[in-house]
Amino acid sequence: MTADAAPHCHVEGKLCMPEDARKRASRRLSIARGHLESIVRMLDAPDVYCVDVLRQIKAVQGALSGATEVVLRGHLEAHVATAHERGDTVEIVEELMEALKYA
Repeated sequence: MTADAAPHCHVEGKLCMPEDARKRASRRLSIARGHLESIVRMLDAPDVYCVDVLRQIKAVQGALSGATEVVLRGHLEAHVATAHERGDTVEIVEELMEALKYA
């Protein structure tokens, strides 16, 4: 298990996201926000070039994919890998199957 995995992290009986994963995902989402704001500004210009907009959209998608990967990895390391120790393997497998719909 990595240092950012925190299987003991519980809030009101629920497992919580590891702090390191939260910080890394937040950073990636801030990057995505910056790219998205750049796209909106670009679209205000009458001389905007389509390929430039597409390039920025791809950058937003990349940042979002990176955030998704960080969150999923944190979940796998902190919760899925330790489900047997907690005795909630069936619940975690069901939850993981649901989470994979969004990954």
